[in-house]
Amino acid sequence: MSAPTAPTEDRASSAPPRGTKLSPGRSKRVPLSAIARRRSLTGWTFLIPAAALIVLVNFWPMIQALFLSLQTGRGTRLTWAEPLWLNYQRLFEDETFRLTLSTTFIYLIIQVPIMLAIAMVLANLLNAPWLRFKGFWRTAIFLPCAVGLVSYALVFRQIFATDGLANDLLIKFGLLDDNVNWLGQTGTARMVIILGLLWRWTGYNMIFFLAALQNIDRSTLEAARVDGANGFKTFWYVTMPQLKPIILLCAILSTNGTLQMFDESYNLTNGGPGNTTMTVSHYLYNVSFRNSPNFGYAAAISYAILIIVAILAAIQLKVGDKRD
Repeated sequence: MSAPTAPTEDRASSAPPRGTKLSPGRSKRVPLSAIARRRSLTGWTFLIPAAALIVLVNFWPMIQALFLSLQTGRGTRLTWAEPLWLNYQRLFEDETFRLTLSTTFIYLIIQVPIMLAIAMVLANLLNAPWLRFKGFWRTAIFLPCAVGLVSYALVFRQIFATDGLANDLLIKFGLLDDNVNWLGQTGTARMVIILGLLWRWTGYNMIFFLAALQNIDRSTLEAARVDGANGFKTFWYVTMPQLKPIILLCAILSTNGTLQMFDESYNLTNGGPGNTTMTVSHYLYNVSFRNSPNFGYAAAISYAILIIVAILAAIQLKVGDKRD
């Protein structure tokens, strides 16, 4: 005869109630809600110092700059402007600001599309299965990004000097009859700056495109070839749609970087001749530190740059981010 079993009620009563968790020593039961709160508190303990540091270093100076843009005066002798938007009103009357802004947009309109197109071509070549020594070519193209901004600007300044290497080579090959003052004329000086930007930043964007190309689903390319699409159609109708997010990212980064460009204008041409190669960030620097310091007006210029960058980024997102 088998031994009697305990009633079902007794066994059920000995199990821990739902929503609790036994501690390792099984000495007490901890509710799951308490564990969740403890984990949340631990996460906030690590997050709050970093968030406070970001606010202190990034956002608080932005707020201070906004208040500063509503003040006028020289040096540290600042008073509230009358009216408060006086510095912003001055932007529309400042011929130098309009000139530097138009020059910056010339760099943006010419350089960014050319740079992204070259970067895309290079990325496709470096992604080709038949290419040998890929590591060497990738390193060689990306290497200019590792060169300091000031260093490469000074090198370009020497190359395109009146007695520099560019003139020597062009005269030697019969393309020029006499030396050209590349940095002393508006058109050629702007061209030198654009060449410098292309040399410096094309490899940077190429890395983004190359990474995106290597993550494309190969089956889609094979399907296009089976359907009879040639190389160009495969790239345009299959590859490009899958690269839209990274193209949009590179376009936004390049646009923002060009609108905030300073080193090339300062080190290559120093804004000359006649401020015709000066960027708006270079002008902001002059207003702040080189001329009689006017920090209020400089802060207004910085907020104008911020607004322009935000508007262009929003337009690019609206135009480029068309999700199905």
